[in-house]
Amino acid sequence: MHKLRQFRLCPHSRAVRLALGEFGIAFELVEEQPWAWRPDFLALNPAGELPVLQVADGPVLCGLYSTLEFLAEEPYRHRTTDQMVRLLPTDREQRAEVRRLVDWFAKKHDREVVQPLLYDRVFASAGRASMPAPDPRALHVFGANLDYHLGYVAFLAYQRRWLGGDELTLADLVAAAQLSVADYFGVVPWEAHPVAKQWYQRIKSRPSLRPLLADRLPGLPPPLAYTNLDF
Repeated sequence: MHKLRQFRLCPHSRAVRLALGEFGIAFELVEEQPWAWRPDFLALNPAGELPVLQVADGPVLCGLYSTLEFLAEEPYRHRTTDQMVRLLPTDREQRAEVRRLVDWFAKKHDREVVQPLLYDRVFASAGRASMPAPDPRALHVFGANLDYHLGYVAFLAYQRRWLGGDELTLADLVAAAQLSVADYFGVVPWEAHPVAKQWYQRIKSRPSLRPLLADRLPGLPPPLAYTNLDF
């Protein structure tokens, strides 16, 4: 069985979990603390970054991009539905658009929204300030950043069936993973962005995302709406 080393509120780890879930691939979760820098973990990934996927009878995949590309490079037959699942389009230009959006959410949204939020709510407050501090400007304009990104999600979702096109792709999974972390802290102004909310409701109701809704940080529970599919 595959083994995914992750932190429960790491958005990159969550994106890989969503991809594995969409493909119906069984895997074991191993919780890692990204601030611990354990020698055994560094032996797997010298960068000390999550996620790390240890493929059963296969390679060790480090980081979001290489892991998602490895999983999505070819269509995969779902082990319970027996349907073929594809998370990258067959068209070259459409694949480029999906990869652009993956990069947008995994880098820009992560840098401007999720990392400042995690630092403020988890790392610094729990005495783990050894984690790299985000740009102070990102902390100052956090709310405006989140509003901007929700507007962009709404813009994409209004034009397309899914963010990257007509079918669910890696773009949706990475965006949902990012927003699910912000949603854990109850800071997402969904009512101000109804189109983005409708898109997230569709993602939230998928079986692949439901295990993420069971994640909890000790002493820091999410709001009730976090697990509500009709929030």
